[in-house]
Amino acid sequence: MANIQIVETSLRDGNQCLWGATGIDTAKTLGIAPAMERAGFSAIDFTTSTHMGVAVRFKQEDPWERIRAMAEICQTTPLQFLSTGFRFISWETATPEFMEFAFGVLARNGIRRFALADPMNDATSNVEVARLVKRAGGEQVVGALVYTISPIHDDAHYAEAARIMAASPDIDALYIKDPGGLLTSKRIDTLIPAILAEIGDKPLELHSHCTIGLAETAYCEAAELGVSALQCASGGVSDGTSHPPVMRTVKNLRALGHTVDVDDEAVAEIDAWFTAIAEAEGLPTGSPMPFDAAYFQHNLPGGMVGTMRRHLADQRVPHLEGAVIEELGRIREELGWPIVMTPFAQMLQTQAVMNVTGKERWSVIPDEVIRFAIGKFGRPNAPVDQEVMDKIMANPRTKELEAEKGMAELSDLRKRIGKDLPDEEFLLRATMPAELVDAMQAAGPANRTYVPEAQPVMNLLRDVLSRRDLTELTVEKAGFKLEVESN
Repeated sequence: MANIQIVETSLRDGNQCLWGATGIDTAKTLGIAPAMERAGFSAIDFTTSTHMGVAVRFKQEDPWERIRAMAEICQTTPLQFLSTGFRFISWETATPEFMEFAFGVLARNGIRRFALADPMNDATSNVEVARLVKRAGGEQVVGALVYTISPIHDDAHYAEAARIMAASPDIDALYIKDPGGLLTSKRIDTLIPAILAEIGDKPLELHSHCTIGLAETAYCEAAELGVSALQCASGGVSDGTSHPPVMRTVKNLRALGHTVDVDDEAVAEIDAWFTAIAEAEGLPTGSPMPFDAAYFQHNLPGGMVGTMRRHLADQRVPHLEGAVIEELGRIREELGWPIVMTPFAQMLQTQAVMNVTGKERWSVIPDEVIRFAIGKFGRPNAPVDQEVMDKIMANPRTKELEAEKGMAELSDLRKRIGKDLPDEEFLLRATMPAELVDAMQAAGPANRTYVPEAQPVMNLLRDVLSRRDLTELTVEKAGFKLEVESN
């Protein structure tokens, strides 16, 4: 029996899965920070560059302020930043110099743990990025083995990627990242031993989703096979397309004889906090999901399935869902079996809808699919089907995209945006529209206090104050009455 650690994912991935990455702000983060620090988690999955962009765009909050405030409270629990290749906030490919600079600013502001998930599962790229992270001051690096189903993603593929990353002195641990929640107990029985055989004494973690009801049994099986940590969410942002709940996972692991050294009281407080947020804000909550074999055909993360259905409904062709799912499988094979994770999940879905609803397959090809085929995102896992590649190369847009240079050099960006700007502001302005950063700064410091129980009343007051047709307002409860009249 083993001592299993817990990585808490509510603030980043749980929020993204169930609340579209917009359900959490600085006040909701800091309100639960003391309990998250007490809980005894091995790490907190805290943010990505995408979430930092969301903070600016939708919340008018400074993401650097949020990181610093959380790190000030979480002195012993590392905050994790997820990096997906050579990009930061913008989808433009950044230079290694720019990425090292960004990692250094993140580390200086309080990010101690960096998870690296290359969209191509390119282990050598993860090794290169890990070197940049450590050189920039990052304390811990965890390299991802992104799980998917295809003829080329077998045990040997993952064992070789694990061997390459484990050999790097800059990668401290590895984790299996299963964004579609597709790992079965049967698959784990061969996959985990194959990986463990290649990584020596470096720890292996598991990150999966409850999308089709497999993750909890997979977690229990993984613990039996030697995984050292499991990634879980809490309360209202667990289950559904998110991760197994911390409380239920800990209970199951202990029932199997494993040790999980967490503070149960703090864990319960965290669970209640995220449930209270969902109730106060009218946000969806996850629930245990039924098994759905169709996911093995398209591999789409749960949130993407909902997006696909919405797109088909908008085009008034919801009856084509089955055809689109079948087309997704064909496109994946033709494009060399890309892993169905951001940004490739969105590309595959868009191309599938276009192929099914258009007059001819591949008659319309989005820019991002062209960029993928010509190597702008890295080396495809397998060669693109020649007939499809011929159509892509014949597309007039391809030459224009081949000429793209990606993000400018760091020195050029400094000259253009401002040499004297603080590093944190410079990074935002280098990767986001200026008007969004201006609006964030104009909004001032973020609110740091959130009381879930008060939100229904606050929402009612906001609605009332926004109306111009009311002349009288009465607030009444037992022993109290307030009457307000307009002049």
